[in-house]
Amino acid sequence: MPGPVIKMTSWTKPGDYYRYNPATASAVATGLEPENAIDPKDFVSEEQKAPAPDGTLIPLSIIYKKGTKLDGSNPTALIGYGAYGDVWKPGFGRRYSVWIERGGILAVAHVRGGGEFGEAWHLAGQKLNKPNTWRDFIASAQYLIDHKYTSMPKLGIWSQSAGGILIGRSITERPDLFAAAVDGVPSSDTVREETSANGPPNIPEFGSVATEDGFKGLLEMSSYAHVKAGTKYPAMMVTAGVNDPRVDPWQGAKMAARLQAATASGKPVLLRVNYDAGHGITDTVAQQVSDWTDIFTFFLWQFGEKDFQPSVLNP
Repeated sequence: MPGPVIKMTSWTKPGDYYRYNPATASAVATGLEPENAIDPKDFVSEEQKAPAPDGTLIPLSIIYKKGTKLDGSNPTALIGYGAYGDVWKPGFGRRYSVWIERGGILAVAHVRGGGEFGEAWHLAGQKLNKPNTWRDFIASAQYLIDHKYTSMPKLGIWSQSAGGILIGRSITERPDLFAAAVDGVPSSDTVREETSANGPPNIPEFGSVATEDGFKGLLEMSSYAHVKAGTKYPAMMVTAGVNDPRVDPWQGAKMAARLQAATASGKPVLLRVNYDAGHGITDTVAQQVSDWTDIFTFFLWQFGEKDFQPSVLNP
């Protein structure tokens, strides 16, 4: 049968794959998308805008279950990326749906460095402009708190890879704003990343230490360089993949060690090493399920949810 196959989905609907017939100008669902055990009819989404420090309005997608009271008590996961001009497109994620089903809020901050508004939005979060990326994210977190979607003790943040700059610099600039953070296979020491195997291809995005402006930009975006002793950092789970071809695992290990030595909050700083996986993109379904189970469990532990408290903290 001629014609393309199109996937249609949204934040709140799994959707399906549709085969388009150009002869009849019609699209027919294929039924290839499996049914979800969770009823997405209970999910709603909002599109809000958070004001950044320079006045730029940052798109913020917020997904939660119908009937959720916005009283500041909701467990909330705020995620983002902001690099390479990538766009965080609306899409239904089964990995997130259980979080929403049990009363959690998922928020996606479309920070500068992505491509949501074209190349200008990308360049506004690149190289010397990179601080816009994490300050947009911080502004999005503050919006969620100010508008009672959540509160600091119930707010967790996550990203990975180049998003490690987003997470690392958010917690080093505003350590008081978050209860917990997951820093996945992160670019943490951007000053030294250029000398790694996958460093040179990233020079167009982040800059090079070989130029004055390049070094200034890389130093400013280096999370590792901005960790300060005696600071009360949020609970952290930093991850590393032993077989990661994109971000060397020493970056996550180095960041975790620095935070462990520096933090004065008494909250845990964990290093989660996956010896059977790499960067996450080509991980098996079982590995991805394990990763996301640990992320959300870590958040709920740090939010004080009684069913997620370990019986032994120091085995």
